[in-house]
Amino acid sequence: MADDDISIRTSGLNHWFGTGEARKQALFDIGLRIARGSFIVMVGPSGSGKTTLLTLLGCLREVQEGSVVLLGQELRHATTAQSVRLRRRLGFIFQAHNLHESLTARQNVMMGLQVKGRLNRETADEAAAHVLSILGLSDRLDYLPANLSGGQNQRVAIGRALVGNPDVVLADEPTAALDWETAAKVVDLLKQLGQARGTTTVMVTHDNRILDRADRILTLQDGRLVADDSRRV
Repeated sequence: MADDDISIRTSGLNHWFGTGEARKQALFDIGLRIARGSFIVMVGPSGSGKTTLLTLLGCLREVQEGSVVLLGQELRHATTAQSVRLRRRLGFIFQAHNLHESLTARQNVMMGLQVKGRLNRETADEAAAHVLSILGLSDRLDYLPANLSGGQNQRVAIGRALVGNPDVVLADEPTAALDWETAAKVVDLLKQLGQARGTTTVMVTHDNRILDRADRILTLQDGRLVADDSRRV
């Protein structure tokens, strides 16, 4: 793959938690090349380093050793301003939806545009309503999180991540609270974004239902990349 076709590249990536005698290595020599527009799934047992790797790719942790190049920018020793600019090009979906309890579904999704510095009230309102409609929530636009189910709140969080048309989506267990029909719809939407505009998705999951939809499956164990099924790429 040419560099222009790569969204994420890592080499020699190591990471530790703690200090002194309590210092423990969490990732070991992770090397990856992730193609633009691909739908990548990361699997492995709890504690294998999946979420740690995801947060490093998303500029949410400092790169300690090795290299992470995200959308052409080296993250090791990146300035705060560089990291902020990159995060504005990303969409994050976490298992805990982290919605603002005082804001409606529509307003929570609009926040996804505000943090990217793209808030024209009218167009943001339309964009939020559109993405929530795609996710099956057109009749819940003005509901507060307390009046939505767990699965509906997760869909709002997914809409918040996608509304700004991110270049890369980083998702940690996004389908855990969803029924299969809704989970399949979310995965298909992410794949459509990859095909239509080159959005790259990296998803951590224990949800075996979606593995056959992945372009590539990465398996982590004890902080090491032990398998890379790239047959579909």
